[in-house]
Amino acid sequence: MILSGFLKLHLQSDTGKEKPMKIGKVSENVLKRSILKQLHTVREEVLVGAAVGEDCAVLQLLEDEVFVVSQDPTIFTKTEHGFLAVHKSLNNLAAQGATPIGILVSMILPERVRESHIKSYMEEIMSVTNPLQIQVLGGHTEVSDAVSRPVVTITAIGKTKKGNEVCTCKAKPDQDIVITKWIGLEGTIILAKEKEEELQKKYPKHFVEEAKMFAQHISVLPEAATAVRSGVSAMHNLSECGVFGALWELAESAGVGLEIDLKKLPIKQTTIEICEYFDMNPYLLKANGSMLMVCDNGYDLVRELEKQGIVACVVGKITDNNDRIVKNGEETRYLEPPKADELYSIQFS
Repeated sequence: MILSGFLKLHLQSDTGKEKPMKIGKVSENVLKRSILKQLHTVREEVLVGAAVGEDCAVLQLLEDEVFVVSQDPTIFTKTEHGFLAVHKSLNNLAAQGATPIGILVSMILPERVRESHIKSYMEEIMSVTNPLQIQVLGGHTEVSDAVSRPVVTITAIGKTKKGNEVCTCKAKPDQDIVITKWIGLEGTIILAKEKEEELQKKYPKHFVEEAKMFAQHISVLPEAATAVRSGVSAMHNLSECGVFGALWELAESAGVGLEIDLKKLPIKQTTIEICEYFDMNPYLLKANGSMLMVCDNGYDLVRELEKQGIVACVVGKITDNNDRIVKNGEETRYLEPPKADELYSIQFS
């Protein structure tokens, strides 16, 4: 779950006795006390992990295994914190059919940061990694006057059997397109957290709380594992620019077309109402927590996912041309290359 007080610390004025951090790499005492003390070895693949003086992690691989690596930077607001940042990178690994092993965490922090903030950031990150048995392998923590908000980069490292990599480029004509859970989950969570007071002036408290609770659906690791076992051809994690952006990237990578039924795209009514309030297109809204999958028989895959308690549906097909079409009854529109995510249309504090 999301830690409710996380990150509000760095936005508040300093009324306590704790001193701001000095510019530059954090001291060895801070590193040991607020970062390394929280880390423990949880993966047998890790031969050398995070420690003072160690600039690299060393992992053991079997002869028939390959590494899969994903990296994502995140600029922290109240909600763009460790929980979403870590899951975003882990979900990217899952889309490649990889099992996560560990992450590297790089934090560039503003001058007003306190050691207690750093400890909170690490606690938030560990709240994701510990239950999933994922190792924090190391990273870098620095205070800099070049940033006004925390900038955290997560590098996720996973493994899979050689030859079992799942790539978007493997999508083929006549295959079904499946989508899991609901679109716009990540964007809805961020809006509900960032604009909570404003939304509660229009909607009841339980409505906003429901939107925040979408965080429990943000990981796609379970559905990715089921899809790999079922022989999926391609997967793509939904993130920036929403489902329309992900569909375009999927088709572009594979050099194919697609045809989507707009009415079949799964979406929560909560997301629809929040997007209407902020005049946003939910199909272009951050959608981490949902996965596109391509396979020969999408209905078989949907049944396998449902056995695991995962909501999924077939939304369209891959075609043998370059047309990326979305149909809404008699109306047809053509997808365009993704631009800016809808979230960037509003101002966050």
